[in-house]
Amino acid sequence: MTEHVVVVGGGMVAHRFVEALRARDTARAFTVTVLAEEDRAPYDRVALSAFFSGTAPDDLALGDPTLWSDGSVDLRLGSAVTALDRGSRTVTTAGGEVVGYDHLVLATGSYAWVPPLPGADLPGVFVYRTVQDVVALRDWVHARAAELDRPVRGAVVGGGLLGLEAAGALHGLGAHTTVVEFAPRLMALQVDEGGGATLRRIVEGLGVTVRTGAASEAVEAGPDGRVGGLRLTGDDAALPVDVVVVATGVRPRDELAAPAGLATGQRGGVLVDDHCRTADERVWAVGEVANIQGRCLGLVAPGYSMAEIVADRLLGGEATFPGADLSTKLKLLGVDVASFGDAFGQAPGALEIVHSDPVAGTYKKLVLSDDARVLLGGILVGDASGYAALRPMVGAELGSDPALWLLPEDAGARPRTELPDAAQVCSCNGVSAGEVRASVAEGCHDLPAVKACTRAGTSCGSCVPLVRKLMAVSLAEAGLAVSSAMCEHFAMARAELFNAVMVSGLRRWSEIVGRFGTGRGCDICKPAVASVLASLYDEHVLAEDRAALQDTNDRVMANLQKDGTYSVVPRVPGGEILPDQLLLIGQVAKDFGLYTKITGGQRIDLFGARLEQLPAIWQRLVDGGMESGHAYGKALRTVKSCVGSSWCRYGVQDSVGLAVMLELRYRGLRSPHKIKLGVSGCARECAEARGKDVGLIATENGWNVHVGGNGGFTPRHAELLVEDVDTETAVRVVDRYLMYYVRTADRLQRTAVWQADHEGGLERIREIVVDDVLGLGADLDAQMARHVESYEDEWAAVLRDPERLAQFASFVNAPDTPDPTLAYVEERGQRRPATDAERAAGPVLIASTTLEVRS
Repeated sequence: MTEHVVVVGGGMVAHRFVEALRARDTARAFTVTVLAEEDRAPYDRVALSAFFSGTAPDDLALGDPTLWSDGSVDLRLGSAVTALDRGSRTVTTAGGEVVGYDHLVLATGSYAWVPPLPGADLPGVFVYRTVQDVVALRDWVHARAAELDRPVRGAVVGGGLLGLEAAGALHGLGAHTTVVEFAPRLMALQVDEGGGATLRRIVEGLGVTVRTGAASEAVEAGPDGRVGGLRLTGDDAALPVDVVVVATGVRPRDELAAPAGLATGQRGGVLVDDHCRTADERVWAVGEVANIQGRCLGLVAPGYSMAEIVADRLLGGEATFPGADLSTKLKLLGVDVASFGDAFGQAPGALEIVHSDPVAGTYKKLVLSDDARVLLGGILVGDASGYAALRPMVGAELGSDPALWLLPEDAGARPRTELPDAAQVCSCNGVSAGEVRASVAEGCHDLPAVKACTRAGTSCGSCVPLVRKLMAVSLAEAGLAVSSAMCEHFAMARAELFNAVMVSGLRRWSEIVGRFGTGRGCDICKPAVASVLASLYDEHVLAEDRAALQDTNDRVMANLQKDGTYSVVPRVPGGEILPDQLLLIGQVAKDFGLYTKITGGQRIDLFGARLEQLPAIWQRLVDGGMESGHAYGKALRTVKSCVGSSWCRYGVQDSVGLAVMLELRYRGLRSPHKIKLGVSGCARECAEARGKDVGLIATENGWNVHVGGNGGFTPRHAELLVEDVDTETAVRVVDRYLMYYVRTADRLQRTAVWQADHEGGLERIREIVVDDVLGLGADLDAQMARHVESYEDEWAAVLRDPERLAQFASFVNAPDTPDPTLAYVEERGQRRPATDAERAAGPVLIASTTLEVRS
């Protein structure tokens, strides 16, 4: 007979419990019912802010969706539990359903706490906790901005983790944002005074106002009865705001406990022992609702540990809660912040090593034992690249000079210290270094296999670099080759394949896979081979048999968007554009009903084009003298510039002229990953050149060339390659750097990572591309010259080719019929894709079946 486990709550920890129980209960001794209050399956609440950068709520769903179709698992959405009867072993839902249990797991989590703030119930006051919360916040901000015809003014009450997440959301929505924090610094529970000061400088540099040491006294109503101001203690006038987000912390959802006779802690939370069991042996509590070892823990990693413990105990195991690892690594408002171990140096005799660089915007602190040998903890702000290696080292010796650990990850000077087997590598899933090594010994010889075997790196992902290094060392120690295979079809890395194709002169997929690979290829190797061919021969991406090799974007030479339409991005070299071209883009956008946005790379993006519309749109743009901006390809995207000496009173060199020249020189250059350049006309750096793959900064004597800067998940500042060189020399150095990168980088490897991984680092790259120690200079120069001479606009070529044009149809049997599933809503004078909720509420704008296009 099976026993019935009822889980109250449908969050991340509830999901982990069900996942763990199903994986271990091979005999199917248990059936599970999950009663979830929200109307959606468990999702990644930690990544909630990704919703504001284009991630759909459904994309936040956790794990394998087939878990919920398992015959022994019953997920019931919208089933909030309102009562627990331990005598009859039943729970009752808000809908009146009574569900019996043999074992009950309370995983109700926590709720966003709102202090007794007068006016907190006014329209325009929000909390930041669930998908519904962030959707409501977004809709309010958009509606108010349209109504007021100006950017919304927003305030966030609370400067901790949730507060900065909420501030990032408001800032991303275009609101003028102020963070109000009662403590003397931001993130007071995670960072010290120095880290808080650095964090504040970075946040304010992003355009967010910070008020610390300030208490919120009341939310005031405006003339319309909605939020109009936030009064702070001691201020004569209220802060004028249109929206307020309260992010002052969370409280455990323990309201089922007391009426059922279960004890709670003094500050809330259901009391449990180290087995996560309450005083009732049939009732367990996990996650934020559990008060374990005298406290409630607001991080997901301890919750996951509790979920695993309960699953183990139900199956007869003896797992015990090991204590909480309160280490955190987050990216808030695009800023890396990490805190681990004894971050505040509270251990007797603790010493601190601090490195603060206000220019680079970084603050790093290590806390050591009184003999300055053993790592106790640390704080990293602005650059948390060392977190993955340092956190597992807590309790271990760092070597002769611990200060070396504060250098950037790619500096090459960090000591090499082997992690003990007991060191925890993945805090989210409780995976130790020994478990990673054991998985390699058991036959897991690549990263996906190690992740599947150990679960390391499958949650937040911050430990993946360390897991990869442990795996590689273990393979090498076992005498096994560390595979550089691109995929199962090519037993060589991209750089090796590049050289093989270059030497052999092969130009067709069938020839290349027949000679150097096996099988029919896959979505990894096919686009990589297509990129190699485009880099080597400067031929059209759809030439010969290459269309079938491309990914979705390159196949139609446009960026696929979330609703199935595409974006169109004409090239604007160096950000310089003629008035007639501006008028042309505007008229095309109006005629085709496209959403327009100026990008961060000084171009204009047109969203919402249907597949069958792309040729007509591009015909208009090409006829007007514009060309493809390659926003869809792994190629040069943009060369950003300031106005330089042409207009600016500070400019010392012609940054616009050089930027235009470089963009026209490198346009269409296919590479392992996208490339961005920046050119600044003086040291004030208005083009943000040091955040680009290649950045040129003007000096009185010429140009400083910086390389290897990237945005994305791990932002890196570019490093100085040469300084005070003339324009001709600068261009030659950039030519060689880019061509050497194209020839030697791995598939989808950004310049920052390639530069850091290159043997000898930037110094060796400098020897090769500047000093020409390998004699490759002439070859690299010739390859770049061939690219420049053979460039042809890809869209102009397609428009001349009837066969290629034939692929641009949404429906083969009705090429002029638009997709009837497309629906839009009006927002700030333009249309955007309708959400599922908006479709259901209606009415929405359906894509027109006919479209009059002006010639």
